[in-house]
Amino acid sequence: MSRLAVPKTYKLYIGGKFPRSESGRTYEVTSKDGVFLANAAKASRKDARDAVVAARSALSGWSGATPYNRGQVLYRIAELLEGRRVQFIDEIEQSEGVSTEAATAQVDEAIDRWVWYAGWADKYVQVAGNANPVSGPYFNLSVPEPTGVVAIVAPQGTSLLGLVSVVAPALVAGNTVVVIASESLPLSAISLSEVLATSDVPGGVVNILTGSPAEITPWLASHADVNALDLTGAGDLDWIDLEIAAAETLMRVLRPENGTDAAAPSLDRITALTETKTVWHTKSLI
Repeated sequence: MSRLAVPKTYKLYIGGKFPRSESGRTYEVTSKDGVFLANAAKASRKDARDAVVAARSALSGWSGATPYNRGQVLYRIAELLEGRRVQFIDEIEQSEGVSTEAATAQVDEAIDRWVWYAGWADKYVQVAGNANPVSGPYFNLSVPEPTGVVAIVAPQGTSLLGLVSVVAPALVAGNTVVVIASESLPLSAISLSEVLATSDVPGGVVNILTGSPAEITPWLASHADVNALDLTGAGDLDWIDLEIAAAETLMRVLRPENGTDAAAPSLDRITALTETKTVWHTKSLI
């Protein structure tokens, strides 16, 4: 006896919850050869604003956690993703039209990047910070701190790896994130949000929007409560205008990257989303 398929409904991920777009809009997600896979929510300006509010609300708790604890949380994401490898491999095969081997390699690399960045969580401050030589009886210390709320356009050519590559380094430093997933390959992004929701990541630390980067990004670039804008996946947009909009609020901007492995793991991706605080302290005269 045949049975009806139960297609998955792919929603947004905002504040630790899974709302539909406030506009009610969806769009069809198809495979490379045009086969219908699912409907995904098409985020609006209001959804982007709600995501920024959620990210701002979560910032103090996440940035205030110890670096060691943040590393534990990131490692827990890798553990849960490892347990759902088969699901992610299947989604990538269907949506990207690649072989099982290629899909497996992408999932494995995504897991490894969570682990790699988790390892940096309690170490990057020692590498990026320093004690400065000064003239006088003072200690002078420079320490990196999180920039704040980071809006990100994920690489558009991969389902999972590009998203992980831009989100993980932002989280390491204690930032919170609003990320626009790949428009044509959004399924793994929302499946990843289910991993985040069942991990130790507090609600609002990561917010995932699906839909059109061309529609959503300008609202994030001009949002006064966004502190940094990562345009890694915005190469096909008019990103110069986005930079100009971001300059109105002195927003930090990372420019688009091209290539099959945009946002490759590096310490620079962590420190690019930090601010340096320098502290002076008098030496004891005793």
